[in-house]
Amino acid sequence: HASMGCGLSTPDNDGGGGEGARRKQGSVGDVVVFVPGLRAPMGVDLSQALAGRLDKSAVERLSALRARVVDMAMQESAVALKPRRKTAARHGSSTANLLQALEDYLPVLLGLVKEGSELRHSVQFVWTNQEDKAEETAMADAWYEVLSVLHLMAMVCLLQANSLLLPRAYGDGYGPRVSEESRRATVDVFLKASGYLDCAIRQVLPQIPSELRFSTLKPPHEITSISFSTFLKCHFKTSKLETSTETALNFRRQLPVDLAEGNLKALSMQALGQGVDMQLGLAIDSPKATLAVKRRLACEMVKYWHQVQESIPELPVSEGWGKKHLLFVKWKYVEAKSAAYYFHGLILDEGNSEKSHGMAIAALEASEEFLKESKRASAAFHATPPTSRSPTPFGTAKYLFDKIPKEASSKVRINQDLYTPERVIGAPPPLPDFSLALTPEDYDLPPLDPLWNKEDGHQ
Repeated sequence: HASMGCGLSTPDNDGGGGEGARRKQGSVGDVVVFVPGLRAPMGVDLSQALAGRLDKSAVERLSALRARVVDMAMQESAVALKPRRKTAARHGSSTANLLQALEDYLPVLLGLVKEGSELRHSVQFVWTNQEDKAEETAMADAWYEVLSVLHLMAMVCLLQANSLLLPRAYGDGYGPRVSEESRRATVDVFLKASGYLDCAIRQVLPQIPSELRFSTLKPPHEITSISFSTFLKCHFKTSKLETSTETALNFRRQLPVDLAEGNLKALSMQALGQGVDMQLGLAIDSPKATLAVKRRLACEMVKYWHQVQESIPELPVSEGWGKKHLLFVKWKYVEAKSAAYYFHGLILDEGNSEKSHGMAIAALEASEEFLKESKRASAAFHATPPTSRSPTPFGTAKYLFDKIPKEASSKVRINQDLYTPERVIGAPPPLPDFSLALTPEDYDLPPLDPLWNKEDGHQ
């Protein structure tokens, strides 16, 4: 059925085994950077699909590069989501190897979608999902494979960032910590992840027909055109699709929610938001950074997380990663607000008028409330399966935990002694609006591998 250009998704199977284990993961270890699992490619027989349509050596090259990605992605998805501090360095090299394998595969893969190519729909590509209700999605469209590769490249970068931000022992008597060097390095890694996702949105999604890019999940009661047993029969009878099943297939022919435009945008903005978080933490530690600089970074961070919340599609929250993903966004959004109101309050407190002191109190009280809410959201995030642990706070979070409870309450007390409580403004003042400084790294699809120059005469 590959020539039809449609795809199938396998519903969850509670019988266990295989990739279904994604639902039943215990703990995914220490998490600073959220990664919604790793979508992994499944093996496909390219030589059979491309026989007689492509030079044998080209097929072999494509097959070898893809097989390497399949093998490494499967290994990585088994171990990558359980980072251990002792193995962080080794794990860093394995993620770098997977990223290199994906970068090697992409220029060769792009030959299947080059202008005038008749090979775009010749291979049925299959990938496991992590956030979608369907266990895996198959599509006979090489652009789906390109999109999946870029998404995986970005997720591998987020894994690398998480690894860099786990505390390490440096043998200098100061105990494990996250070094300034690691925090600076992650900013570049976050921008790289955002760049891959931005490229996917700009250059790949527009190539996929809009009816396949439907980004909200239909409730199950809307899929009533055939019985579930007929649907399964259709899935396993892959040699020929029966017309009676085509209506049902139209529903699952769409991209999984993992690759929905809103999710790609949300993950890209998450990377930028976490990049600013690192910058703010470094500014907090720098004696040269002014309050105004810290406030600006904190306010930018709020805007990034607001955009994440605006973009993120409706995710299935009953199982898998969806609920955890939404809780991560809530946690980071309220934590950013806590930081922004704190620095805004400190700047307002420097004013001389009763009004500015009143607004300072309101801002500082808001920062304290948001901090409490972020602690609750963080606890809920880590407790949601697959469970995770929070490493020792550092950077922005550590500073907020140390400063806000003491400073906010003492400044509120001083100001309330100076002015009667009735005069204090209750609602927090609006945060100043700053344009966003961090943008995705410039990344475009690479040029075609030279092997396709030789193929032009073959097709």
